Amino acid sequence: MRGAGAQDAKFGHPDLSHRAVARLLVVLSASSGCLDVFCVTQLGGFFASVITGNLVQLGHNLVAVDPRLLSGGSVAVGGYAVGVAAGTLPLRHAGPGWRSRTHVVTAAQVLILVGVAGGWWASGGRPGYPASLVLLFAAATASGIQSVVTISSGIPHATTTYLTGSLTSIVRGVVFDPHRFAAGAAGATRLVGLLGGAVLGAVVLRVAPLWAPALAAALVASVLGTAIIITRSRRRLPSRSSGDDKQSPGEDEQQDHRKNRADQHRAEAAKAIGEEDEHKRRGTHR
Repeated sequence: MRGAGAQDAKFGHPDLSHRAVARLLVVLSASSGCLDVFCVTQLGGFFASVITGNLVQLGHNLVAVDPRLLSGGSVAVGGYAVGVAAGTLPLRHAGPGWRSRTHVVTAAQVLILVGVAGGWWASGGRPGYPASLVLLFAAATASGIQSVVTISSGIPHATTTYLTGSLTSIVRGVVFDPHRFAAGAAGATRLVGLLGGAVLGAVVLRVAPLWAPALAAALVASVLGTAIIITRSRRRLPSRSSGDDKQSPGEDEQQDHRKNRADQHRAEAAKAIGEEDEHKRRGTHR
């Protein structure tokens, strides 16, 4: 708590509370599940965010000597790394918590995902090999940015793109103490969010495949919009309270008049007490 207070003193208070951020991270997890389903099924079998799986496939393809698969794996891993670097640069001096710079970085992620959706739509859902690599690179870059946003959000050990660690922490905590399952509830909700996003993405791919990547963009955009609305509402509260504390000139004059009268009464009472004491002293001398 003392460390958090010191950070707030240095960087200022975050724009969003921990509870609000935790809920937004669940939606980001859903967008990650949706995007990964799209990439795995439509862009050569590689993930946008699961780098462990991409590295395993890349290692297999190194032995199989398949240039196309080698290119896909390299693009997915490289795009993610570029996204992490691009998201880290503007947030490295921002301090932990969801802040105004987080809005900007998340907006960049939304724009990239909109570009992926536009490219997929323009190709009619059948991009050629070079175009699919571009879409995969852009999707992986967006996932890298989201990972940085999550890490800098101020929620300890939170992830929305790679959730192996979350599952490990939940199971390990339950084994150590079954009564402390609530401590891992936040991680569990993000796991459910990821699964729900994957299911939703698969459904959209079946029903309206051209809209599949747009769903991920819409989910991240909803997070950004919600964060901006909450931030603006919180910033209005101090101005309203300060406006309520302000008084009209007439009220100020009345307060001054009452204060002067109170001072006058106190002076008269002190004078009366002084005169009474003087009379008592004279009586004693007599």
